Amino acid sequence: MQFNRGMGTLPPMSTQPHVPTRAEALQLFLAHNSTESLTAHALSVEAVLRHYARKYGEDEEKWGIIGLVHDIDYEKYPELHCRKSPEILAEAGWPPEYIHAVVSHGWGICSDVEPTERMEKVLYAVDELTGLVKASALMRPSRSILDMEASSVKKKWKDARFAAGVNRGIIEKGAAMIGVEIGELIAQTILGMRPVAQQIGLAGIVAHG
Repeated sequence: MQFNRGMGTLPPMSTQPHVPTRAEALQLFLAHNSTESLTAHALSVEAVLRHYARKYGEDEEKWGIIGLVHDIDYEKYPELHCRKSPEILAEAGWPPEYIHAVVSHGWGICSDVEPTERMEKVLYAVDELTGLVKASALMRPSRSILDMEASSVKKKWKDARFAAGVNRGIIEKGAAMIGVEIGELIAQTILGMRPVAQQIGLAGIVAHG
């Protein structure tokens, strides 16, 4: 099975496939990542995937765990993003479908693995978007996501200079995959991130006043 450009086959697992718990996933993520920004991003994407899993009646734990670790290799191996993560997860004995989902979020950027499952498509759609949502929230007087609506993010959408590192094209492609309008995707992403606002630094002054 091909998991990335030039990567070859998935490395053999050191153990039989093991469905990880959330605690195990967090421990593994933190073993490879220490920066506050990457941790906040991981928690953001996890929260949004959990939100969508509940919305669609899917496995919230599975969706959330995959969202949590999707960038597990980025801090230590940025030039090998989506190429090192299969090794890390396989060595930990994670199931192939979890690994496939993680690698698929880099489709067309650093991976040849196309998102095919609903959860993979949602991950692909919201990964970049969480960054745009965060940047938009930090521009508000409250510096909070708790009082922000989708319209605030949409106002920034066409300004290529704002959050320039966010690939709007990827978000649009992801929205098309899951059959939703950009405005709806933004709204659902905001709702998904609100429960972890304090943890990701987006509770602002609203939570204190």
